[in-house]
Amino acid sequence: MDQTDDLRIDHAPLTLRALAVDRLRSAIIAGRFQGGDRLVERTLCDQLGVSRSVVREAIRYLEAEGLVETAPRAGPIVARLDWDQARQVYAIRRLLEADAAAACARVASPAVKADVASALAGIEAAFATPDNRDLYAATTAFYRVIFTSAGHHIAWEIVQRLNGRISRLRALTLGTTDRKLSGPAHMARIAAAIGANDPEAAATAVRAHLDEAAEIARLLLEGQG
Repeated sequence: MDQTDDLRIDHAPLTLRALAVDRLRSAIIAGRFQGGDRLVERTLCDQLGVSRSVVREAIRYLEAEGLVETAPRAGPIVARLDWDQARQVYAIRRLLEADAAAACARVASPAVKADVASALAGIEAAFATPDNRDLYAATTAFYRVIFTSAGHHIAWEIVQRLNGRISRLRALTLGTTDRKLSGPAHMARIAAAIGANDPEAAATAVRAHLDEAAEIARLLLEGQG
C-alpha cells in the first residue's frame, strides 16, 4: 500500500462549496434572486446538484458577505439592497480606494505602471463581452494591483469582504444612461494618474468615479421605494 493513500483527497468538499458559493453569488448579483426572495434549501440542492450540507455552508458564507440574511419565520433570504446600505459601501470605498490610488501613484515604478496598464486592458476587453462576471473579475484585478502595489494589504482585505455587495451595486448601475463617463473611462483616468505619478489626480479620479456611481445607485434605489 502506498503510504500516501491515507492522505489522498478523493473529493474536495471545499472546492464544491466554493463552486456553490460562486454560483449563488453570481445569481444574486445578476438579479436572478431578488432582495427578499427565500432561499429554500431543497430547491437549491436540486438546482445546484449538491447536498444540503453544501447549500447550508454556501448560505452561511454569503451571509457573512452581506448578500444573505435570516428573516424570522422565513429562514435565509436574499438581503435587500437599499440606499442606506449602499451609501455606506460607497463611503468606505471612497476612503480606501482614493487613499490606495494616491499611495500607488506616489510609489509606482515602471513595473507597477505596466501592471496597472495590463489590468486596465483587461477591463476594456471584459467590457466588450456579454458576461458581466468577466467585468467584475477584471475590475477586482485592477484594484488588487493598486492596493497591493501601494502596500495597503489590510485595506484590500476589507474591500474583498465587501466585494459581493460592490459587485451587486456595480450590476445595478452598469450600462445606465445616467453615466457621464463609462466605467473603463473612469478607470483609464485612474490609471493615467498613476502612470504620471500624480497622487492627487489619482485620488480625485477615484472619487469622481465613485461619486457618479453612488448618485446613480441612489436614484435607482430610492426609486424602488
